Amino acid sequence: MLDLTVLSLGDCHIDAPHDAVNLQRLAAWMSENGFGTGPIDDARLLTGGTQNVLLRFRLGAREFVLRRPPARPRPQSNRIMEREIQLLGGLADSAVPHPKLVAACTDTSVLGAVFYVMEPIDGFNPTVSMPAPARDDPTIRHRMGMELIDGLVALAGVDHVAAGLQGFGRLDGFLERQVGRWAGELATYDRFENWPGAGALGDVAAVGDWLESHCPPTIEPGIIHGDYHIGNVIYDGNGSLAAIVDWEMATLGDPLVDLGRLLLSWPDGGERKKFTMRVEPLDGFPTRDALVARYSSRTGRDVSALPWFEVFACYKLGIILEGTHARAVAGLADSATGTRLHQSAVALLDEARRIVERT
Repeated sequence: MLDLTVLSLGDCHIDAPHDAVNLQRLAAWMSENGFGTGPIDDARLLTGGTQNVLLRFRLGAREFVLRRPPARPRPQSNRIMEREIQLLGGLADSAVPHPKLVAACTDTSVLGAVFYVMEPIDGFNPTVSMPAPARDDPTIRHRMGMELIDGLVALAGVDHVAAGLQGFGRLDGFLERQVGRWAGELATYDRFENWPGAGALGDVAAVGDWLESHCPPTIEPGIIHGDYHIGNVIYDGNGSLAAIVDWEMATLGDPLVDLGRLLLSWPDGGERKKFTMRVEPLDGFPTRDALVARYSSRTGRDVSALPWFEVFACYKLGIILEGTHARAVAGLADSATGTRLHQSAVALLDEARRIVERT
């Protein structure tokens, strides 16, 4: 599993399972739902970059992982958790590697928030640690890169209507809405005292204008993960994709959004940027061209508009990261983290402009 160390949740620091989850209430709920009786044993928090609580525990002879919002939930945390439950239920019979949903609870009186229980996934995430033999064998790292694409191929192949997810997102005008959606998010940062403004990111409006004027006219709809990169997957020891995790941004839209996000983080020729995936070693991983070729051949999708999706990935992620900077200068988030993410946001918008110039 991922490293079982202290989990930091936003402004809260949680270092014990009972601080995150009432284990007695959880045991009672598990018993009421037919998963056995007795106390919760071997409970430990899992890390992995998420702000949600992940708790692995044992009840009798069986192990589970519980996922719930942070101790100080955001306004939409429960709704986001409900959407994750719906999505995982829809993927149950698909070829998409994902944690198997065991049970869910939308009654917030049980643990104070919506939560669900899933099967544990044994394996590793390379942004946390790269164990042997993956650390020592470049052929395994090559497989890991290709398996990332195969996960996207499987997701793009899911019939969202047959999976009962036809209402999971609004497809009409999906791409056309994106610039306004994220420009509106950026505008809300003005409420944070001392934020220097959008100008600190360069000409963000020019990137948005380019996206709007070059928006692909049609999409081939499907399920999108929303934040697809190597930090949001778990591999088994042989480098095969065991599960895609952290589905909180999933929706319906154009699956090329996920490919653009993945390519944004991908190093080519060993070059590292502020937004490159933090994995060591890098040699052996396939090139960007190899990833795109595999995706195109296995999905049959037209990737000629891929530069648009790469620019959009820069635009969206840059605005998201700048939000932490805005909160940090207002004293609402860690200052060092805010500065680091602001630097990444600037680099992302610069990268967007470079792609526009090349295109």
